[in-house]
Amino acid sequence: MSKNPQSDVGMYDAFAEEFLEHASDGAYNAYYDRPAVLSVLGSVRGLAVLDLGCGPGLYAESLVAQGARRVVGVDASAAMVRLAGERVRGPVEFRRHDLNTPMAWATDGEFDVAVMPLVLPHVDDRVGALREVARLLRPGGRLVVSTHHPMDDWRRLGGSYFTVERVREQWNKGWEVAYWRQPLDVMCDEFREGGFLIERIHEPRPSERMRERYPEVAARLSSCPAFVVFSLVTAFGRSRRDPDGG
Repeated sequence: MSKNPQSDVGMYDAFAEEFLEHASDGAYNAYYDRPAVLSVLGSVRGLAVLDLGCGPGLYAESLVAQGARRVVGVDASAAMVRLAGERVRGPVEFRRHDLNTPMAWATDGEFDVAVMPLVLPHVDDRVGALREVARLLRPGGRLVVSTHHPMDDWRRLGGSYFTVERVREQWNKGWEVAYWRQPLDVMCDEFREGGFLIERIHEPRPSERMRERYPEVAARLSSCPAFVVFSLVTAFGRSRRDPDGG
């Protein structure tokens, strides 16, 4: 597992308010990623849900509205956690937490399902983070992950598709963001090492709403996906604390 000592913990603090405005109605967040992840996740009525990289609470807000029994959102950004706490009401709580470190405040099997939307590329210790999530899910629990489509990263960044490296870019209004690019097989190997099996892979297509609201973006995403969504289940026959069975 790749680790980088210069991880930008809380890098979203600098533009949390702008991100909330952007993600609330932006093409990629509101009309592409969220609908795809929530569709793959399915019903959460009566479930305890872990929202990993909760940001300003847009996912948590939807999960509560859909009848989740309990939602716990975590994010490395203190500003995001503050915004989420101000915005979302109901059976929900938010915590500041760096996913590169263990979630010692939570117990084994505490959650039924988890979502990790567009977060994993920003985590340096991805296998460690996945193992922690597997520990916190009940046996057979599900984790729905959305992440950069590796083909889109390769299309944008060039070089070899098989490159594994930490990238720093400016997004939108000059936001400084760091993340990892890697090929699909490395991504899938990390899921396995983290204690999960792949149940489903979904490559989102633009919806009619997106075509109406953002026709140019929808046209581009109709031929080249930007994100990919995985439905993962905890691997059976393995210790929660040691997915490799050691």
